[in-house]
Amino acid sequence: MTTQLPDDFRCPISLEIMSDPVILSSGHTFDRASIQRWLDSGHRTCPITKLPLPDRPSLIPNYALRSLISNFASGGGGGCGGGSRADPGPNPEPGALVAALTSRASPLESKLEALTLLTKLSNRDPGFRRRLTESGTVSVVLSCVDSDDGSLRERALSLLLNLSLDDDNKVGLVAEGAISKIVGALRADSANCRALAATIITSLAVVEVNKATIGEYPFAIGALISLLRDGNDREKKEAATALFAICSFPENRKRAAANGSVPVLIRAADSGLERAVEVLAMLAKCREGREVMGRCDGCVRVLVKMLRNGGCKGVQCALLTLYSLCCYSERICVEVRRQGVLEMCIRLLVNDNEKIRRNATNLAQLLQVDSDCSVR
Repeated sequence: MTTQLPDDFRCPISLEIMSDPVILSSGHTFDRASIQRWLDSGHRTCPITKLPLPDRPSLIPNYALRSLISNFASGGGGGCGGGSRADPGPNPEPGALVAALTSRASPLESKLEALTLLTKLSNRDPGFRRRLTESGTVSVVLSCVDSDDGSLRERALSLLLNLSLDDDNKVGLVAEGAISKIVGALRADSANCRALAATIITSLAVVEVNKATIGEYPFAIGALISLLRDGNDREKKEAATALFAICSFPENRKRAAANGSVPVLIRAADSGLERAVEVLAMLAKCREGREVMGRCDGCVRVLVKMLRNGGCKGVQCALLTLYSLCCYSERICVEVRRQGVLEMCIRLLVNDNEKIRRNATNLAQLLQVDSDCSVR
């Protein structure tokens, strides 16, 4: 009966069971007919969050929820059924492999084989990824991320990373609750799991609304900072990349600064991780970030070191960060001049990279003007 179906299957607008659930850019799911009527009436806000929407909002099919509703309605109760071990065959359908993941009778080896094959097929075949999401597999894979078995968790994360490659899936994965699972994996015992989780965050953060959702999730930014502080080289690189991706959203810059990211980023940059300087340049765009940098011993020294020894991106971001800090603090400006940065900028004015030349010009002009004022 309809009344026996979970409330999550009901459209927030019509309160009826959804026949064609779609995800709005706010991350909330509605029945297509209901949300389309809302939009056709001229509304440009999410009915739930009241936040503004784009002029032409995208409606992304929520294949996982549609499959669950269909399964419940047909008496399946949300399970995928199947025997203990499905033979995928040469061209397996997603359902045959998912059955091996959901059946209680399936041994661990069968589940590992199923995830491995699903990952291989989804990696090389966008069409298979689409069929996989349409079959409602995401919730099953997310449950595997919670497994106590490290191998099962790692292979599930690899599959999630593949699924996150498609733009239509990025919002859908977040709507399915992927963030909580991924943040948990950032603290897993396995280094591979932690690095994969950080990479998935970077992939999901391509969508603007996901950046806000990730930043608001408890411990997400803190877990990335911990990984940047304590991880191996691969983990540090992936954590810094994820922080860079989500900190393009202004509120996340403030959160990162408040969570103690700056000293960790400075140490990472001192060890030669250029991506850490890119994140510092992002944080320097907000007052909170500049204030923390201004209080951190060694910040200017590390940025100047990157100017001397870094690659193109590192030099470009070091110049940008120093410019922001010099605009913020006269004391920092004096220190930057004392370390010979004006002379470095002058030499960089003939650099082949246009962005480096522009950033060097801006910083040199600021240091020169400030120096002239000090002389007077």
